[in-house]
Amino acid sequence: MKKFLFVLLSLIIVLAAVLTFNTLSLTSKQVAPDPLQKMEFPANAYQHLSKAVQFETISYSEDAIPDSTAFNGFHQFLQETYPLIHEKLTLEKISDYSLLFKWEGSDTSKKPIILMSHQDVVPVDQPTLSDWEAPPFAGKITDTHIIGRGTLDDKSSLMALMESIETLLKESFTPSQTIYLAFGHDEELGGSNGAQKIAAYLKEKGIHAAMTLDEGGLLAENMVPGFDKTIAMLNLAEKGYASFNLIVETKGGHSSSPPKDNTLGMLAQAIVDLENNQLPYKLVKPIDYQFEYMGAEMPFFKKMAFANPWLFKGPVLKALNAHTTTAPTIVEGGVKDNVIPTVGKATINFRILPGETIASVKEHIEKTVGDKVKVELAGFAVDPSPVSGIDSEAFKTLEKTIRSVFPDVVVVPGLIGGGTDARYFYGVSDDVYRFYPIRISPESFSRFHGIDEKISKENYREMVEFSYQMIKKFN
Repeated sequence: MKKFLFVLLSLIIVLAAVLTFNTLSLTSKQVAPDPLQKMEFPANAYQHLSKAVQFETISYSEDAIPDSTAFNGFHQFLQETYPLIHEKLTLEKISDYSLLFKWEGSDTSKKPIILMSHQDVVPVDQPTLSDWEAPPFAGKITDTHIIGRGTLDDKSSLMALMESIETLLKESFTPSQTIYLAFGHDEELGGSNGAQKIAAYLKEKGIHAAMTLDEGGLLAENMVPGFDKTIAMLNLAEKGYASFNLIVETKGGHSSSPPKDNTLGMLAQAIVDLENNQLPYKLVKPIDYQFEYMGAEMPFFKKMAFANPWLFKGPVLKALNAHTTTAPTIVEGGVKDNVIPTVGKATINFRILPGETIASVKEHIEKTVGDKVKVELAGFAVDPSPVSGIDSEAFKTLEKTIRSVFPDVVVVPGLIGGGTDARYFYGVSDDVYRFYPIRISPESFSRFHGIDEKISKENYREMVEFSYQMIKKFN
């Protein structure tokens, strides 16, 4: 017995030593900020964003034709508001409404960079209009905020780029490397006629960039329980996207004599089975970077969990949502309350973790729901993106810019669950990143695609400043 206790105690001591060593070895990955020369903030920047919001550049559905009046009106507004950009940069229109500006650099030996945003916004749910502080397309400016659809997603980043470049042109600044501005018009529908066509155009022209930067990374405030520092999520990749229809077909019948295999009951069971048998949490790239960068800034005992993922990864992966998610979103079936429907259909949306694919998700669904339920891919779908690196000069420049403009934030490479237009640019770029400094907290996160979308004046000022300093850092 004593020997057993001695062995057990020895194992505990060894385990404690390993955990402590790994924890102490996990040191901060944050780079030192550089001093910056402040830009002169454009006098009418808030009014310009307000005006941009007033153009109802809405993406309704893949089948809907874009509103030419709204998009062309927005383009005319940009031309009038930023005359130097339209004088000094060349402009190509792709698929009629997407914009590709080229700012010629002075050093042709340098690879260009591509800075992205998108013009379109999602519709507003009409029943929610009374819950908005101001009408969603009025662009109201208050003492503290600019209100309206697109202020967060994504006209703020588009307008911040335009403001910063117009300011740089006024200062007679010329970039050493060529800069492309790629503004798609259908990102909210998947980007197949906008960003995808822009990327194809660049590829056809033989253009290959050092970096592409798009939306999809944020300044996250109080988004991680127990972590009081603001996190700058510099995302290296995005999950894949796919929706599948579950279809149940039966002979139906009269509700007074329901069959054992009821159409909607089978469909409901399939949904429950999928929710109860979700794909596993996994430590894959770039999730492992989150462990290193975020964990190093944690208090000792929390750091221990991040420093020893081989033992503690389960709860952390769950907190990071590091798996392929399963979300039932649409259910259809039935024509009358006393008729068993012959067809029932449910749509399930999946955000696919790197390392898994649309095909592997379909296989998982079919295995889970059984052969009585038909499984069909529904609409737009894309596999997870490749994962960009953290050792490139482009990443280091972005990291340095973020830390210089926001010296109190913690830069963390990560993975975004939503989709962006950036997915199309891996073929024309060495690395693809996602970050603009929109500040998000648990209270404001629901404003994305939601009710009362708005951005603070101070945050918009930060976005313009960041864009200005980033361009200067790269050049």
